[in-house]
Amino acid sequence: MPVSGLSILENDDRPSLGHRWRRGHHRMTITADWIAVDWGTSTLRAWAMSHDGQDLATASSAEGMGQLTSAEFEPALLRLIETWLAEDKPTAVIACGMVGAKQGWIEAPYAATPCQPQSRFTAAPTRDPRLDVQIIAGVSQSEPADVMRGEETQIAGFQRLNPKWDGVICLPGTHTKWVQMSAGEIVSFQTFMTGEIFALLSTSSVLRHSVSGETWEDDAFLTAVDEAMSRPEALAARLFGIRAQDLLHHLPPASARARLSGLLVGAELAAAKPYWIGQSIAMIGAQELCDGYAAALAAQHVPVTRTDASQMTLAGLKAAYATWKETQ
Repeated sequence: MPVSGLSILENDDRPSLGHRWRRGHHRMTITADWIAVDWGTSTLRAWAMSHDGQDLATASSAEGMGQLTSAEFEPALLRLIETWLAEDKPTAVIACGMVGAKQGWIEAPYAATPCQPQSRFTAAPTRDPRLDVQIIAGVSQSEPADVMRGEETQIAGFQRLNPKWDGVICLPGTHTKWVQMSAGEIVSFQTFMTGEIFALLSTSSVLRHSVSGETWEDDAFLTAVDEAMSRPEALAARLFGIRAQDLLHHLPPASARARLSGLLVGAELAAAKPYWIGQSIAMIGAQELCDGYAAALAAQHVPVTRTDASQMTLAGLKAAYATWKETQ
């Protein structure tokens, strides 16, 4: 599948069975014991949670970090979750993602590797006394320099559900992460801009004339993966070859699009080989993206454990809440 970027996490927005609610203003209202928040560049998503870990309701908006100034985060959050807040005490809000970036609500300092996925929190400044917002720190690596924000929470969620697992976690996305885990810690990781490069080349380069549409050809993808892994140094030439094949031999858009994705994923796998060869691989991400990566790894006889990104995010936020509660 095309590696064109991160998908918005999906979840059922209906209250789960056993929810607590009260009626007011002619509609059902839920009071959350705490609130889980995944705040990305383009999307804000929140879950009303009970003390025993039940998600009572879900809400989302398009007010992502990329559209907000630091002063606009609190109003944006209140627009989404205000009806879940208790009136007589602060409600804890545990947030992950780009909300803690330098351009976010407040910069949450990175935890340096080797470290547990969630090792520190930063309190966000609020005016509303009903809010107690805690932002999960991202993770940094000094050499080679690398950073992550948000993925650490998905990793923590995977660990919560698979407590004895050691190996490598691959998180396909706009910026794909390969993460080495050992004894519950992030030991090292590497980020690849594969998804962003795909988006740029398919929309803003000469290749946009050849890869239009959303159709796909699996064989073309896997052939391109193999070519790029065999000769990654020829990537730039093979990329232009997509345009030349279109002009001279009428390469179908489905084949061209799959070939572009396959060349980029293949080059990534060639560079990331120390992470996946001979390793147990778990994959966290949107289904379409993971389909492509899993197929490419299967061709190298590498087994992959697939997981649901939304489930891992929420499990990670639950783990973060439990960690934060221990400090109170």
